[in-house]
Amino acid sequence: MSFDIQKREREGVVILDLKGRLVVGEAASRLRDDILALASAGQTRVILNLRAVDFIDSTGLGAMVICFTTLKKAGGALKLCNLAEREIELLVLTKLTSVFELFDDEQHALNSFFPGREMKRFDILSFVQKQRQENR
Repeated sequence: MSFDIQKREREGVVILDLKGRLVVGEAASRLRDDILALASAGQTRVILNLRAVDFIDSTGLGAMVICFTTLKKAGGALKLCNLAEREIELLVLTKLTSVFELFDDEQHALNSFFPGREMKRFDILSFVQKQRQENR
């Protein structure tokens, strides 16, 4: 399956709509390259919309961490929204929920860039508790 990135902008925040499998090879390299180009152009506030991502491997996860670091060093931020349950489990397992800001939807992720706007982060604690109950 191919990997695609569509770029759009809302209120000065770049939203990258990812589609496909974020895995070793072209997909991970393309994401890193796109984020580096954005940072070089001064566009350092970025949301990754993961709604259409159906798989992330360790290299894809590493690419996301590199993107986070690239934007942070440039004075910006990378936020994630619309993650599938499997991706949330991966971030919990790798303890990357303490690195990335997660949001249930794009509007809350967008609002997080603007102080004073109402926003709701993804509730990791509730997610983990629900998982534990389901596994009993």
